[in-house]
Amino acid sequence: MDALSDILSLLKPASYMFRGIDAGGDWAVRFEAHRGMKCFAILSGQVWLAVDGVGEVLLKQGDCVLLPRGYGSRIGSAPEVPARDAWTVFPAVAEGGVVTINDGGDAIGLGGFFAFDNFHADMLMKLLPPIVHICEEADRAALRGAIERIMLELRTPQPGGFLVAQHLAHLMLLLALRIVLAKGPDGGIGWIYPLGDRQLGAAMNALHGDPARKWTIQSLADVAAMSRSTFALRFRARVGESPIDYLTRWRMLLAAERLLGSRDTIAVIAPSLGYDSDSAFSTAFKRVMGCAPRDYARQKATAS
Repeated sequence: MDALSDILSLLKPASYMFRGIDAGGDWAVRFEAHRGMKCFAILSGQVWLAVDGVGEVLLKQGDCVLLPRGYGSRIGSAPEVPARDAWTVFPAVAEGGVVTINDGGDAIGLGGFFAFDNFHADMLMKLLPPIVHICEEADRAALRGAIERIMLELRTPQPGGFLVAQHLAHLMLLLALRIVLAKGPDGGIGWIYPLGDRQLGAAMNALHGDPARKWTIQSLADVAAMSRSTFALRFRARVGESPIDYLTRWRMLLAAERLLGSRDTIAVIAPSLGYDSDSAFSTAFKRVMGCAPRDYARQKATAS
């Protein structure tokens, strides 16, 4: 499995609350901050999007935007229009429906939300840009089919339509992330950027393919066909941490998933992730996750 598929598989993105909007006149809707990733796509017309603490962007026909960090946001016909709370606009429309504002006609869009079935999704999502704006025609064309089909499923419900929309939403998310990594870092730092680099991507895929291996910077550099020093510097510049720190973090996320979702003991998990002793594994787990592995599942169960 490649690294992007591996990461998304761990996060288990579940799309829900996808609804269409057909708006006219002066209007604006406010969405409060919450964990997860928001998504907006514009099928016709244009809308203004404002993201708390980040800024404003004009979304035109065909544009798609992801908000990976769950910041509060608003969309509307103009930045100065007073916004209504989303919960006052959408309750009358069932999930998978289309809401009409002011008789509609000026802008048609699709909005949704991806939740992640992983307590530490924020650890990965915060390393994506706060706004992923997909606006170039070639990129919009790659997403157009999925977006238009989702909207069709919302407007004309058919048997199995909810599941079709769910799968298309996941496809849209994956295609959008592909576009992000294809564009390169553009000053950004995070786990996704090396995946678009042929050499760093090879090392990332190897690391994800065999996380238990006794990887060293040199062995990863060999996979990337780079010198040790160049590989280490470029990896840190793109990801924001060293290759070994990234490997440790990924191992602990895998361990956390197994502690919650299986009956595997520390004695089983530790060697399967490359640790020679329970104590070495436990030390690494506590450093990354903030608590001992024996306490982890109990704390998460209490917090649920």
